[in-house]
Amino acid sequence: MTAPVRFPRFFVTTPAPCPYIEGKTERKVFTELKGDHADQLNEALGRIGFRRSQTVAYRPSCADCNACVSVRVVAKEFEASSTQRRNLRRNSDLIATECRPWATEEQFALLQRYLGVRHPGGGMASMDDVDYADMVEHTPVNSQVIEYREPTETGEPGRLVGACLTDRQGDGLSMIYSFYDPEHKARSGLGNYIILDHIRRAAEQGLPYVYLGYWVHGSDRMRYKVRYRPIERLGRDGWQRISREEQDALIAEATASAPVGQRDRALAAKDGQQDQYRSD
Repeated sequence: MTAPVRFPRFFVTTPAPCPYIEGKTERKVFTELKGDHADQLNEALGRIGFRRSQTVAYRPSCADCNACVSVRVVAKEFEASSTQRRNLRRNSDLIATECRPWATEEQFALLQRYLGVRHPGGGMASMDDVDYADMVEHTPVNSQVIEYREPTETGEPGRLVGACLTDRQGDGLSMIYSFYDPEHKARSGLGNYIILDHIRRAAEQGLPYVYLGYWVHGSDRMRYKVRYRPIERLGRDGWQRISREEQDALIAEATASAPVGQRDRALAAKDGQQDQYRSD
């Protein structure tokens, strides 16, 4: 006899200040990922706009706002801009290694430097090593940490300069959280490079998409996500490709509104943060 299908139970968080739009409040709907079918559930939910944080899948469910839009890059059709091609050449010597989801002191030290420069006083700034280990290791799905290291004089992996917690799904790579050396003057654009490398990896592995999480039009923290072509967004009618003309306009808007010195800065995949979920 076939076992009965168990549908997940969903809960809603209490309203909290929105981190992206001043004066707004955010609310999330979420469910727990557990059991033998956690991977399948995570993938199914990912296709309808959910993101993963540890053992929880969540998506925005705000009463009066729908500004958070899920976006994904079409990996095999990716068209690198001249800036992205220069970035790929500049960082092509980095050695990327796929590691099991196991937190290390070296990774945590890099994360602390990253948060101290890029997000001082942010929600993750108070994380300790146990919090970081929970973020990386508490995963019921197919996850890995991709490390980016500079080569030594003998060509072996050396200093860690970037890392990304990544889920491998049936239709793509989902970038949960990435961080990098924010003050490495010789390697500007490390955040962008990590995304570009994930696009390359997905294409080589025959995976159609790289999931970048949520994009919020007008949010400084999210503007980098519109720079990758072609890109799709999730709407009421499913996933739709953003037209070249609209994307040109969005990139121009993002570039014009970016502060001087930040126009080529990526803050890759900030959606898998350590949110606290509880049911109302």
